[in-house]
Amino acid sequence: MINIPQRILLGPGPSDTPARVLEALGRPTIGHLDPVFLQLMDEIRAKLKEVFRTSNEMTMAMSGTGSAGMETVFANLVEPGDEVLVGVNGVFGGRMADVAGRCGAVVEKLEAPWGTVFDQGEVIKAIERVKPKIVAIVHAETSTGAHQPVDRIGEAARANAALFLLDCVTSLGGAPVEIDKWGVDAAYSGTQKCLSCPPGLSPVTFSARAMERLAARKQKVQSWYLDLSMIKNYWGQERAYHHTAPINMLYGLHEALTIVLEEGLENRFNRHRAMAAMLKEGLAKLGISYASQEGHSLPMLNAVTVPDGVDEAGVRRRLLDDYGIEIGAGLGVFKGKVWRIGLMGYSSSRRNVALVLAALREILGK
Repeated sequence: MINIPQRILLGPGPSDTPARVLEALGRPTIGHLDPVFLQLMDEIRAKLKEVFRTSNEMTMAMSGTGSAGMETVFANLVEPGDEVLVGVNGVFGGRMADVAGRCGAVVEKLEAPWGTVFDQGEVIKAIERVKPKIVAIVHAETSTGAHQPVDRIGEAARANAALFLLDCVTSLGGAPVEIDKWGVDAAYSGTQKCLSCPPGLSPVTFSARAMERLAARKQKVQSWYLDLSMIKNYWGQERAYHHTAPINMLYGLHEALTIVLEEGLENRFNRHRAMAAMLKEGLAKLGISYASQEGHSLPMLNAVTVPDGVDEAGVRRRLLDDYGIEIGAGLGVFKGKVWRIGLMGYSSSRRNVALVLAALREILGK
């Protein structure tokens, strides 16, 4: 049997899981059509609506990680030949473009340097120029630590008859996500980031406009497993069997969402901001700067530049072996140049910030 060590998870995900969530995962497994389980599903939907800040009826948790959520929104809303405008300023914008293309979209990329955010005015100009069926952008780019403003894009998309899709994988539960206020038509997240539930589910939400687009499709959704036209009948009042839901994972998500709402969203956002400020101040004393655009750094995912002459991978290995602390490496053009220090959900604590700063101080000092 493999001995699983105790780690402090300060990477780009997963985050540490509270004991209450781990205990919930171990509750007795019951049937996925059991009346008690159906009641739990209803409560999950209600809690997700609060966290997404939406009244969308089609709000639920897809069986699969955040990437399954990404595939869900594109597979259901894109038909072959549709023009899709995608903002690409990191790995996950690039993945959006890839997934849209695999669904048969004609993809137009709006690109920005890694670590920067898009000017919303430029995005709006691109919408007016391309006239796409769908506009898609990443709210919290996990590969670069960039926090993208999106409050004006939904209105512009709607004015040009487009749907607005938003990647909230890293932001949900750690920074404000305002689905209705921002005019977002479809969004997805993951359980393993700021919700501090193990990976395995992807919360999604779809507006009435998005569901109308789904109903008007000329072709079947290319993925049977992710086809919302069927899945909605399981999460809705019909309770029609589609696939066997991951029952114990949904226990865990229910408990994780309960914890989020007990703390209160504003309190949670303030905690993430305060811990990010503490980390930034401590890193500055070590001569470590941020790779993300000034004023647009994510509070839950800190992408920082590796100092000159420092063994990037060696420091991460020392942190893991000597201190049990996991941080993330850079991806893509940031590979070998950046560390990604996550302060997500349950992991975002004063103790953890103090620990990683003390460990880095000792390692870099040597």
